[in-house]
Amino acid sequence: MPTPGFPPNTLDSEGAPIWISELATDDPNHILHVVRGIEPAEALKVLGANPALFQPCILPEVKPDEWTSLPCAALGIEPGTAAALLAGQIGQWTFIYDDSGYTYNDKATKALSGDGRTAAASVYTINGDATLTYAVDGEQIAWINIDDLALDEDILGVPAELSSAFEAAGVVETDDYEPGEVDGMITMRAVCALADLQCTMEDIRRVPLLVVPLDGRSSEERS
Repeated sequence: MPTPGFPPNTLDSEGAPIWISELATDDPNHILHVVRGIEPAEALKVLGANPALFQPCILPEVKPDEWTSLPCAALGIEPGTAAALLAGQIGQWTFIYDDSGYTYNDKATKALSGDGRTAAASVYTINGDATLTYAVDGEQIAWINIDDLALDEDILGVPAELSSAFEAAGVVETDDYEPGEVDGMITMRAVCALADLQCTMEDIRRVPLLVVPLDGRSSEERS
């Protein structure tokens, strides 16, 4: 299946949204949160970030090494000492990129979706695990794990906008997957398609960005 929702030059060779792969380290363990109906600063606070540490961000042109994400480079953080959250807004949707997966917990997407909002998150771990969580008005509506995803069957029961996002994501055939097998980047593409983030790094650089450091505690421990 092709990727009809992604224009040319918006995916890398592995099928990841190119702006995500250009933000990430070479061996990422990261999360993309998206939420409709809330500003970036407010979304960061929901995820447990300290407003006193928020700062406007102009991303560096290149990463200093394979272990440092662009958001961490912008903050001058040494690899392994802290994580970084990068937030911005395109259209109705706010995105928050967590370069180290520190905001992963069962409550994050539900919290972002509170007060009638819609939110989703794609998690991709260093072990190649990939999941997607979708929530509306504080309630989790769908949780999708690529390990047991039968695409043609499992997206039939999800809300229409999420089903459309998976159709736009399609399946990218790479050397790591058999023809027709769901690839590991599909949930990241689906979240980007849901939030109209089928874009390039240049598009991301054109919007106002906030960046904030996080320590190694979970978001529940920080709240």
